[in-house]
Amino acid sequence: MPKITQLLFDCDNTLVLSEELAFEACAELSNEMLEKHNVADRYTGPDLMTTFVGQNFRGVVTGLQQRHGFKLSDSEVDEYVSRELGKVIETLEAKAEPCVGVMPVLEELDKSKKYGMAVVSSSALSRVQASVKKVGQDKFFPKDHIFSAATSLPVPTTKPDPAIYLHACKVIGKSPGECVAVEDSRSGTLSAVRAGIPTVGYVGSYGGVIKQKEMAEVLKEAGANVMMDDWSQFMDCMAQIEAA
Repeated sequence: MPKITQLLFDCDNTLVLSEELAFEACAELSNEMLEKHNVADRYTGPDLMTTFVGQNFRGVVTGLQQRHGFKLSDSEVDEYVSRELGKVIETLEAKAEPCVGVMPVLEELDKSKKYGMAVVSSSALSRVQASVKKVGQDKFFPKDHIFSAATSLPVPTTKPDPAIYLHACKVIGKSPGECVAVEDSRSGTLSAVRAGIPTVGYVGSYGGVIKQKEMAEVLKEAGANVMMDDWSQFMDCMAQIEAA
């Protein structure tokens, strides 16, 4: 196994407690969309999060169309995505907080200089940048090492497509085997695993022990190499991967 020299962190609910805030912000637009197309079902923020966690809003819109049998034009999708982004950024800039226990780990990693660090997200670049800046994490990541499946690629996509991880590796100049990803969702884990990147599954942002155990099994099935439910376990997880 190549020497690990690069860490690739998901953002939402891995570095920043942002998923619930983001899905609350986009539920209003999702329901507007459904009403416009005479679909009776409605979603709350938690409903959307349960169904679409790890995907960006473009992925949510695609999923809603498939689930409920309606079709939007490309321009309509773009308009909804743009509106959602503005709502979410406004909410995150006001309310986002770091994931519990992550800041001391980032401080230690930054001080040691053992690994390069980057953010690899499905969310729009401006949203990711707003999130990490709000919680004081922007100092840990070079500006050109924050990657977005919605923004950084020639054709927008979302996890579980591995394209954004492969793009990040190419830009940074690392092979997938030299990297470790940290992911909290099935779609994110699949994205990293499909790119050939060893992956730490993180479930600490899920509420309650039962939900954390359930999600740990989901991430293991998706291919996560090791699991953690608290950021204090991260260095041990890295040691396990590096010893494999």
